[in-house]
Amino acid sequence: MTENSRPPSVDTLARSLSQTGLPHPICVDVSREAIEAGDPDSAMTRAIAYRRTLLTPVVNATGVLLHTNLGRAPIDHRQQPVASTVEFDLGSGERGSRQVAVGQLFARLCGAEAAMVVNNNAAAVLLVVAALAAGRDVPVSRGESVEIGGSFRVPEVIEQSGARLVDVGTTNRTRLADYQRAVARSEVDAAMVLKVHPSNYRVEGFVEETSIADLATLDVPVVADVGSGLIDATCPWIKGPPPAWLAGEPAVVQSLDAGADLVTFSGDKLLGGPQAGIIVGSTKLVELCKRHPLARALRPGALVLSALQETALTYLRKEASTIIPFWQMVATPLTELETRAKRIAVAVEQVHPSAAATPTRALAGAGSAPGVTMPSYGVVVDGDHLAMLRGHARPVIARSRDQQTTFDLRSVDPADDAVVIDALLARA
Repeated sequence: MTENSRPPSVDTLARSLSQTGLPHPICVDVSREAIEAGDPDSAMTRAIAYRRTLLTPVVNATGVLLHTNLGRAPIDHRQQPVASTVEFDLGSGERGSRQVAVGQLFARLCGAEAAMVVNNNAAAVLLVVAALAAGRDVPVSRGESVEIGGSFRVPEVIEQSGARLVDVGTTNRTRLADYQRAVARSEVDAAMVLKVHPSNYRVEGFVEETSIADLATLDVPVVADVGSGLIDATCPWIKGPPPAWLAGEPAVVQSLDAGADLVTFSGDKLLGGPQAGIIVGSTKLVELCKRHPLARALRPGALVLSALQETALTYLRKEASTIIPFWQMVATPLTELETRAKRIAVAVEQVHPSAAATPTRALAGAGSAPGVTMPSYGVVVDGDHLAMLRGHARPVIARSRDQQTTFDLRSVDPADDAVVIDALLARA
């Protein structure tokens, strides 16, 4: 715009941004900002930048299968815009409970007496402690009094529940005798014992922890937060033995079998479903959680319940390895990943002569199996191209180190290989 020219009207400039797909009121705001800045020609750039602040589909080429910043477990769920029996009993024709449908499936899947669902695992822990121990004491090993991302700290969750935390043992070693002494102290009114899986780190060396089986000998309920959502350590939904990288990861079925009265876990991690917190175990204790006032504040909506129902049914049909995207990524043969990597490298070699297929190491992510990786294959090109890749029409999220960009294909849907190629060729 020249010094003497008049800027376009806000409305005219806003209408010129319609191709961005943004609602007209947003285009008006963007246009007004551009004109007030004395640079109406920047309106389109500003509109595109605004659009990229919205939730945007991306290609996850990081090799982190459950990337917390990218939505954790990818799910394929479609729901018809029709009414459903969220809180309606078809038998009686009266109001029902939104916990019945999905709760009964997860109880069956986990071998538990009962189950219920809330909106995430932090909410599940909060609700359980509030329902079982408000105004009373909760012994927790010092080595399990952890922070698990997003400032989710066990001591603060217990404090918000109205219970009191009792530290037990030491950071690296906590024995059954430590719990026994804590529960027996006259000033401690233990309502339950909480065992927390420190899902995003490992302590190695001179360490000792108390098993659920040993904790079950105490005269108080045992609640286990296994976090990652591994339903069964034997992985009956896949062919062959469980993956080696899952060794040591606590599972729901085995935790209940060992004597846990309640187990809490996430829906969007190793389970491979939507974000949710699931509570399974004793009917009596689950009912206490259902009746607590927080249960209504933490309850999920119909969309989450519907997606969780499909997830549970998929596991019960033993189809998880072929239907749930996370387990499909896990099951992809290394030879297939290598073939895809070589194909991509050849496709982009004119623009990126350094492109090469290379072995990589992927990981589950989202705090699952911390420090453990699985073999994978990817493509490496010289240079740090992360910003350019994020600016692609369909952003590609990769990783860069030592002036090399790596695309790990275990976390990439095969249908998105073409997007990776287009993003790399876009540099031309």
